[in-house]
Amino acid sequence: MRTQLKCRNKKRLILLKAKRRHLRHLRNMPEDHDHSPEDIKARLAPGKAAGFLRDAVYGGIDGAVTTLAIVAGVAGAGLPNSVIVVLGCANILADGFSMAAGNFAGTKADIDDRKRIIAVEERHIRKFPDGEKAELREILLQRGLTGTILESAVAEIASQKQKWIDIMLTEEYGLPRDPPNPWRLAFVTFFAFILAGSVPLAPFLLSLQQPFEISVGATLATFFAIGAIKSRWSLSPWWRSGLETLLIGSIAALVAYVVGLAFQI
Repeated sequence: MRTQLKCRNKKRLILLKAKRRHLRHLRNMPEDHDHSPEDIKARLAPGKAAGFLRDAVYGGIDGAVTTLAIVAGVAGAGLPNSVIVVLGCANILADGFSMAAGNFAGTKADIDDRKRIIAVEERHIRKFPDGEKAELREILLQRGLTGTILESAVAEIASQKQKWIDIMLTEEYGLPRDPPNPWRLAFVTFFAFILAGSVPLAPFLLSLQQPFEISVGATLATFFAIGAIKSRWSLSPWWRSGLETLLIGSIAALVAYVVGLAFQI
């Protein structure tokens, strides 16, 4: 009897803890957006800027990783701290600008390709309207429209060329509805790179005692913070996302330090 009571109490305790974890998860979830007609119209209106989370995370991680790699490599080679400062500052400015310029050029290339595809679709609509309508019909059919509703939708959309092209861009080519802003993405990448890349250098610039140890600790904390912040836009727990990013940065720093030891003076 006592054994059964203990088992029941243990099960109740497990269920109670699970319920508490679930409630904490619900409290941490972002609030649902409003579904009023005005809010829906504003939220789904065209012309909204593309998100920049990916560029901020990428720039931040790369800035911290590359700068810490320089710090670890130079420290492993036994070179003076002044070399770390010079190479680190050069990396932050040059590599940060290079990343921003690369992101700008890549985004601009995507926009140019988008314009080319729009020109192709305009030409096809002009020369092969029946074939383009057949493609539109297949797209709507796969979205669940059938019968007279399907035909009415095809006719209505085909009467508005810009709407027609917009649907073909997203459904046929997999492009986002609105083009990204290359200047904005380049600035976000550069700013994130500079901000995170300055962390490994700060102890050397401030002439702190044991700067290498402080640099490594501060940078690893930055990796974890970036991952934890990133979890706000994912389903992963903050600690798991933080540990994943921390692991990536730690491996990069370890590799650089080992290479530096191989060339130690």
